[in-house]
Amino acid sequence: MLIVRKYGGTSVANAQNIISAASSMAKLHSDRNRLVVVVSAQGDTTDELLAKAAEISDDAGKRETDALISTGEQQSAALMAIALRAQGLPAVSLNAAQSGINATSVYGNARIKSIDPERLRFELERGNTAVVAGFQGMNKYGDVVTIGRGGSDTTAVALAVVLNADLCEICTDVDGVYTADPRIVKNARKIHVISYDEMLELSSLGAKVLHSRSVEMAKRYRVPLIVRSSFSDVEGTLVKEVPHMERMYVSGVTVDKDTAGITLLGVKDEPGGAYNVFSLMAREGVSMGVITRTAITGHGDISFTVARSELGKVLGALEKNKGIIHYAELRYDDRTAKISVVGAGMESTPGVASGVFEALYTADISVKMISTSEIKITILVDEKDAEAAVNAIHDKFFAMGA
Repeated sequence: MLIVRKYGGTSVANAQNIISAASSMAKLHSDRNRLVVVVSAQGDTTDELLAKAAEISDDAGKRETDALISTGEQQSAALMAIALRAQGLPAVSLNAAQSGINATSVYGNARIKSIDPERLRFELERGNTAVVAGFQGMNKYGDVVTIGRGGSDTTAVALAVVLNADLCEICTDVDGVYTADPRIVKNARKIHVISYDEMLELSSLGAKVLHSRSVEMAKRYRVPLIVRSSFSDVEGTLVKEVPHMERMYVSGVTVDKDTAGITLLGVKDEPGGAYNVFSLMAREGVSMGVITRTAITGHGDISFTVARSELGKVLGALEKNKGIIHYAELRYDDRTAKISVVGAGMESTPGVASGVFEALYTADISVKMISTSEIKITILVDEKDAEAAVNAIHDKFFAMGA
């Protein structure tokens, strides 16, 4: 059995954690499993490297920044290989070039284009465990590029695809995917099986266990994923294609406090009116979250959310292009939280929306914006009400075993 296993930054944060992970993999290998391991940088290494660059210049440049921070993963890979060898397990550390990971040339947020698995297969045939530096690839110029937030998750899934692995395990500091963040909701439950679509929604809406890009790839190529603890052998959460009969109508509730709401009042209701707004955001490289549009008697309002860190850039762009967009007034709220209820069974279960808003009404929480799809309901509330809203909704659907 070929297993690709990924360890995050917390899981390799110190020597003790690395040795513990190596011991766990030695047990797997003794059961005649072949292993490919993907590692993130240790703990706060990436932030520390960025701070070192900032001590020298406030404009390090994207190419040199990628060259610098990619060394964090290479350190982890070498240390893990050393730990595995100390456990009696033959191992070799590999960087992106050695692993054949080819990526686009967008420094800081590249995409994996292809992987040549020849070296990886060679090491596996020799009986080695290949320890791969995650989060990075090589572009057409031979430069190292990083592949954005959650990049090590994406690296692991991509390797599982090209190697036709039997399983991809994401080892982290939690023991699975929960119905809500257990740090916020005390009675959150671990989900034992969840569909790709539900996991994708949870990941994109604030759940930080898996990055959405890795889930997209796993769904596309039907790679079975397990999210499990790095520090224990307890059963994790299996992410796969789930038959309809197995699905709960609500799988989880997420909260994202890194949200700002923007409303353009009095936008002319004419062809291209909405396009002018959304094309501007695309040119600025801004991802938009919840979007609503109303139009009455020639004018209307457009509301949308962005990451709070993007707010200043967005406001500046909108003010600069007011004459093109033709809006009467701009309003924004930087104290907003996004609450999302996700479940593949929601589309065939009446009353879910009613239950969500009943829970918020009972908790005396006002709603600022609403967006729905077949498997999710997303609402915006005041940031101060975020945790109360998550708990109220979670209690509504899970307290009685729903």
